[in-house]
Formats: sequence, C-alpha cells, structure tokens
Amino acid sequence: MRAGVVVTAHPGVEDLAVQAEELGLHSFWLNDTPMVHGDPFVALGLCAKATSRIRLGIGVTSPALRSAPAAASAFASLNALAPGRIICGIGTGNTARRTLGMRPTTAATMENFTAALQDLCAGRTIEYREGDRVRDVRFLHAGAHANTADPIEFVVAALGPKAAAVAGRRGTGLISFGLLDPTAWQALHDARRHAAQDTPRDPGSRTDSYLVTALHMLDEDEDPRGDAARDATGHIVLSLLAFAADTAADSHAFADRLGPEEREAVRRLLDRRGTTATAPDRHTRLYPDYLQRIAPEDRDLILPSLMNTLALVGTRDDLRARITTLEQAGIDELLIQPVIDPPAEMAQLTKLLT
Repeated sequence: MRAGVVVTAHPGVEDLAVQAEELGLHSFWLNDTPMVHGDPFVALGLCAKATSRIRLGIGVTSPALRSAPAAASAFASLNALAPGRIICGIGTGNTARRTLGMRPTTAATMENFTAALQDLCAGRTIEYREGDRVRDVRFLHAGAHANTADPIEFVVAALGPKAAAVAGRRGTGLISFGLLDPTAWQALHDARRHAAQDTPRDPGSRTDSYLVTALHMLDEDEDPRGDAARDATGHIVLSLLAFAADTAADSHAFADRLGPEEREAVRRLLDRRGTTATAPDRHTRLYPDYLQRIAPEDRDLILPSLMNTLALVGTRDDLRARITTLEQAGIDELLIQPVIDPPAEMAQLTKLLT
C-alpha cells in the first residue's frame, strides 16, 4: 500500500512537504477549512515550488466554499507549478461548512461542481450559472498561467453510497476520513462501480481510494489506552465527537447511533465547551483547534472504542495485519494526519509499510 500525509496549512509547511518527499511518501495533502486553518492553495503553491516528485492534494474543497471558475483557476495554477502532480479532492463541505455554522451542500451540487472542475481543468467550456443567468465559461489564457494540458487527479469524499455514486458517474477516485471498516469500503466501491456501469470513462483517469486516519505504533509493553496513544489519535476522535455534538439536535442525529459511553462523551464535550446542541454559535465553541493536538484535560474524551474505530493503534504486527485487510478491501493509499511530531510520524509510517 502507498503512503501519504495530510496536514493543515501553516507557515513552513513546504519544509514538511520536502521531508515527506525525501521519505518517499507518495502524496502530501492540505485541508481546506476556512476560518480554522491557513489557505491550502497558498501553502500548496509553496510546496509545489519546493518539491519535484511528490503528488500534492487539496483534501477537500467544496462548491459551498468556492465557485467552479475560482476553484478551477486555483487548481490549474497549481498544475502550472507542479505539472501532473495535483490532486483535487471534492466534498460536500461537511466540516468546512459546519465550522462556519452552516450546512454542507448536497451530493447533486457536489456532482455538478465536480463535472465543471473536470471540464475547466481540461480546457473545455462549461455553462456557468448564477441564478437565472447562464454563460459559457472557459480559460481565456491557458498555458503558462493555467495548465490545462497535464492531467489533474480528482477524488470525491465519501462516507456512504450517495457520494460514492458521484465518484462512479464522474470517473473519480474516493477519499474517506476515519473509515477503517473494510466492509464499509467494499460498499463504497460497489456503489461506485454500479454508478459507473453506464458512464463512459476517460481511459487516462485515476480512480484510486485514499483513507485518512491517525497512526500510533506501540512501543514494547506500552498501554494502548495511555496518554501517548490518546494524544496521537485524539484529534481524529474529537473531530467525530464535535460533529456528533454539533448535530445532536437534528432528526436522525448521528449521536443517536453511538453507544451509551460515546453519547456520554458527546454530552461532556458540549458541557465542557460551554454550549448546547441548539446554540446558534456552538460552532465557535466546538471547532477551535480542530484537527490540532488535543489538550491534556480532554484525554478522558478519547475513548478506546473510538480510537479503535477511527485510528490505527497497535503493535507493528497488529498494524500490518489491519493495513493488509484494508488493502484487500481496495484501499490504494493510507494517509495519516500527524499532530504530535509530523516528521517522526511520517518516518514511522514509511517504516511500517516497507
């Protein structure tokens, strides 16, 4: 299985990209979460200039954040800096919208956005609509400014069959966050294959599957529930608890599908952040430091059940066995999101997979 890394945009991130390339990692991704992290397109431009081989991805952008022409311009500009190395991840904006206190967009809107980006980034013309006004749009000055000649890889973020079907119809790959269930991955792949049956596919397009998670390899006799394991995986677990807390008042709330211990952790998180599931400003309390190192006082929220569900924690042999099972389920690349010591965690990942 290939290996890659996902980090947040920040000054100096290009140095981390260089280290990832030197370690032999296949891809380097940045989150697109406005109002929480730095701008990924600015940061990835620096990474493009500092590297020569590693693939560079946005994981993921959304039509709820950017118009298709603006996003296409950003990706084609990156493609001019790193020809053929750019990966465009697209989603409904679940987290990036919720951190603004807004709802994500629909799968249908995401599909239209994906189609528009694929066409624009390949130099084709699209019908661009704003309200009742529709106009033909294309790059007017491609070439040195915007590279539409070298291919851009597209992946769709999916946790369920509806988004996976979009990937099938658009001929894209898949990316999923914290989905370590091989059966769930097989269902995603089945939904993508079924949707792709009647869709002509570009023979040059890639349809790889990427899994984003956290990784902690246990030292000899180390407690898998200890502080080190909780710190290494806590940002992934807290992201799920924040989502569950944010949507707890919804009909068919995600929190209702959790067990009693996990629901209690959601309740404690809301209480600890001084907010409620119906407060209009709860996003300002739940999402600060999103996907960053957790505070020591929040370690009790990092439940072993959620660590095991969302992250990879275990001995070298345990992790190899789990990764083999995931590879058999069709995952092409394991992406870790490190927060404690990214260079050391990237090195650990490469050693594990070699």
